[in-house]
Amino acid sequence: MQHVTLNNGVEMPILGFGVYQIPSDSTERAVTEALTAGYRLLDTAAAYGNEEAVGRAIRNSGIPREDLFVTTKLWVQDAPAQDNARRALETSLAKLGLDHVDLYLMHQPYGDVYGQWRAMEAATGEGLARAIGVANFYPDRLLDLILNNEITPQVNQIETHPFFQRTADHDLMREHRVQHQSWGGFAEGKNDLFTHPVLGRIGEAHGRSVAQVVLRWLIQRGVVTIPKSVNPDRMAQNIDVFDFRLTDDQMSTIAALDTGATLFFDHRDPEMVAWLSQRRLEG
Repeated sequence: MQHVTLNNGVEMPILGFGVYQIPSDSTERAVTEALTAGYRLLDTAAAYGNEEAVGRAIRNSGIPREDLFVTTKLWVQDAPAQDNARRALETSLAKLGLDHVDLYLMHQPYGDVYGQWRAMEAATGEGLARAIGVANFYPDRLLDLILNNEITPQVNQIETHPFFQRTADHDLMREHRVQHQSWGGFAEGKNDLFTHPVLGRIGEAHGRSVAQVVLRWLIQRGVVTIPKSVNPDRMAQNIDVFDFRLTDDQMSTIAALDTGATLFFDHRDPEMVAWLSQRRLEG
């Protein structure tokens, strides 16, 4: 497994397993199969409702804790967010059955962002999180956070796939040593990604699937990726991407697929901001 080194020296696998939209009653089995396939980075969130199932799979795996890299995420917190965020982290740790996470992300750029970030900074000092970062931050919000706080986020997890490549975001993150992480790497199959003729031809040239081509493209850009599957064969296929390399011409060909627009929703759209900010978690 290839790793990246975060700006605080913590090493993170470049490829992991995501559990977004996996039902809670299926998550334990899926994570167990992913760990068996060789995944060591697990990505969950309070908002996913499956932290407990991820924790059970970790405990039952027999894999030493130090060999795993566990990410969870903080949902939107109102003021006093510093107190609320601390309680939210403690709740996530209890559900996971862990005394720390390897990466704690602010899930959305809303609510009392500064209060949330101060709580997350404090969590690193107390050893409750080895690294902290954000998700869904566009360059302006990310730079504002960097310039006005003590700790620069270690990671920014954003929608990134062949049709929305986030080149400007990527360049800004590299400049400020923030690790780019992708969610939605397969675009959830939109734009016929899995049967796309350009990606298919590149796959045929290497004897690989379109999914493997996309993951290899992300990895060669230095982007951490967390593909999700509940199919053990696809899990094994998705992690088998470290023994081939796309050519410069193939990387350029994929770069030409960029539309520069989200395929899901825009975090700067007022209606989406209102919907996400008003959504509350229970328990």
